Amino acid sequence: MTALPGETPGTDDAPAEDAPAAPAPGGGAEGPSPDGPTAGPDAAEAQEAAAGGAAGADAVDAVAEAASASSEEPPEAVEESAKTEKPSEAANSSVASADGSAAEETSEATADGSETAEASADGSETAEGSADAAPAAELSEAQAELAAQRELRERIEKRKAEKAAPISAGGGLSGTAADLLAAVRAVESGEKAGTAFFARTAPAPAPAPASPRPAPAAAQPPRPAVPEVPAPQAASPEALEAVRAVLARGGAPEALARPAVDALGEQAAELLRTDPWHLLAVSGVRPEQADGFARALLGSECGPDDGRRTAALVGRLLEQAALRGHTALDAAAVRTALAGHAVRDPDAAVLNAVEEGVALLFGEGGDAEPDETDAEDGEQDEDGVREADPTADADAAPVRMLLGLDRYALAEESLADGLARLVNTCEKTADWTEAAAGAPSPSAAELIRTVASAGLVVHSGGEAARAEPAALIAAARGLGLRALGAAHSEDGRRRLAAATGDPATAVTLAGLLSGVQGPGRDEDGALALDLLVVLDAPQLDVEGAAVLVEALADGARLVLSGDPGVLGSAGAGRVFADVLAARACPQVVSRTPDPGPIGELVSGIGIGELNQVDAPGKEVVIVPVRDAGEAVHRTVQLVADSVPRAFSIPAEETQVITVGHGGAAGTRALNEALKQRLNPGPGRFGGFDPGDRVVHVPAPGRAVPGVVRSADGEGLHLDCGGVPVVVPQERVESSVRHGWALSAHQAAGMRWPAAVVVLPGDAAQGLSRPWVYTAFGRGERHLSVVHGVDRALPHAVAEVPAQERTTRLRPLLEALLTPDAASSTG
Repeated sequence: MTALPGETPGTDDAPAEDAPAAPAPGGGAEGPSPDGPTAGPDAAEAQEAAAGGAAGADAVDAVAEAASASSEEPPEAVEESAKTEKPSEAANSSVASADGSAAEETSEATADGSETAEASADGSETAEGSADAAPAAELSEAQAELAAQRELRERIEKRKAEKAAPISAGGGLSGTAADLLAAVRAVESGEKAGTAFFARTAPAPAPAPASPRPAPAAAQPPRPAVPEVPAPQAASPEALEAVRAVLARGGAPEALARPAVDALGEQAAELLRTDPWHLLAVSGVRPEQADGFARALLGSECGPDDGRRTAALVGRLLEQAALRGHTALDAAAVRTALAGHAVRDPDAAVLNAVEEGVALLFGEGGDAEPDETDAEDGEQDEDGVREADPTADADAAPVRMLLGLDRYALAEESLADGLARLVNTCEKTADWTEAAAGAPSPSAAELIRTVASAGLVVHSGGEAARAEPAALIAAARGLGLRALGAAHSEDGRRRLAAATGDPATAVTLAGLLSGVQGPGRDEDGALALDLLVVLDAPQLDVEGAAVLVEALADGARLVLSGDPGVLGSAGAGRVFADVLAARACPQVVSRTPDPGPIGELVSGIGIGELNQVDAPGKEVVIVPVRDAGEAVHRTVQLVADSVPRAFSIPAEETQVITVGHGGAAGTRALNEALKQRLNPGPGRFGGFDPGDRVVHVPAPGRAVPGVVRSADGEGLHLDCGGVPVVVPQERVESSVRHGWALSAHQAAGMRWPAAVVVLPGDAAQGLSRPWVYTAFGRGERHLSVVHGVDRALPHAVAEVPAQERTTRLRPLLEALLTPDAASSTG
């Protein structure tokens, strides 16, 4: 192992070690692995678990072994085959056991930026649940995100309805999704007007451009402004009481009543009565628990191959896959996972799920999508796969059958269409030569020249390369264009504003889409922009990217800028990587290296090498530990004493990053220890005291660091990067958690003066090259590594790349864009 150099700064009882001996792997009684999906997982942490797996792991491993990510629960696939035939009383007690643990894990996961199974990873539906977790500005932001995605789905559904052979879907939907589908169909049929569902607001006036905008190549229908929607209403007492009665009949705990109504809507009681497996929509409920609930309600009427059960399992498998970043799964992998859940006929189960509208079936790799007319003619097999034509070309590429949820299918199709629209409507003859000549670096000049002739450009590079998009924005504004940069976090926005020298040039993505920040909308409802540069683009999930692209006007330019080496989005999809792989547009690779020992170290990790670097100023320090207990002790010592004394960096500017939330050295244990040392108190405000560092989650997948200021009848008052936020009392438990220690996914897109990365021995299985690359790159001036994983660290860097995500965006882009649409540079 090539050791990293360093010593513990200013620590008398921890002598310096230039090349520490390889410590024996240590750990506590439980592993630090991320909370498993079956316990109400954090979408980001589920992805970290996926990234920590072996390279090239297939989709069935990602699904059938999802439950094993949590050290607190055994794998479901193993339990299911053993428990399906158990008496209902035993299964009912299993459901009852979820009363405490499921509720606890659900609230913890939500506070970590999660999206639970009933609302999918980082999707629009859970924005509804978090809309009331912020004051007026945050409230409208979360609502606007939800409204924008609803608008997107409505338009795409209408477009698909106009096709000759529309996909029949929606029969198995419930709750908010069913209400949305019913609303869309009512508008399409003319039964109701669109205003019956959304109260639209007048678009913000657009500032007059200083120079004429490029004329679009083809007229496009106007895109309406994002509507304001009313805040989600609380469940009615009648609905809650009805659900409690059904749960009691099935032996399930009453504590699941409110989550069930949140997931299934006011009709939850009737849905559970007729189809008990709808209980799987509630976070924390496992298949064997839902089976026991169903047997108690239905008796001998149900069995392992009950169509209601198998459809719910297919939906759950796809939801779990979305938490790991997939927008679709190989149909064969789904069948294998179903067999692990005691389904005797997985082929029929998959076909039933497609017919019920729970999942959509796609063909990938062949010349055509699955033909629905073949099914009508009886020419499909029971998997929905067309039988091979004996006269077909033997060399033709085989068709890979994928299953996906309609929400991600619609988002990917809309995103591909939108990106193609930007490519085709942009003026490609603009001359920005003079602006490029004044660029501060060759890479910045190259980026400016490339953007002048393209509607979509991908820019990649490390932290130092962020200066290049800043130079592009300044150059474009100098040309009279309406140019803006959007970052993933408030920290990223501040750094971009500092780089451009103008705070008006930088916004957060959430603020831009909600209208809280940025120029507002033009008369057509599109963002009043000629150029948008998106920093931290790898953090874009497919639904968020679809909403963003849909909001851009024809002729606008879009630059996706980011570091390909960091962890991907917490939500489903891999937008940045798919656009890169599809070669759908010009690509500019920065030649600006990250400076200093930390930059040198991280650059080596990016290519799979854990190099020894010179750190004369103790910029990089290794602190060897034997076990998780010592890891916690050393971490507290570093944050509270050593780093402040050696570098004059206060504890509030040092961020701790660890692999998972559970375990003896996970975020929970570290936050508890750090609070006791840095801000002890009784936690009288829902477990928090004034001065506590916290992370607030206004919407799924968005972790916003903050500090507790006070609490009163309105709720918990936070200061989130200078923005006051009030979290209502009923939302504190589910959307706020302590934030001295974060996961790498939560820390992505942000930087601190100092970072302490904690790697206890029991964290080895959660490590991967993207995880290490992301975590080690969060410190600007100093990085301490609390190291107890022995050779697992160099192994992860060299041999555990990012786990592949199954998505459809790349082939969609390749089909829409011509080969000459892209020309690589850099």
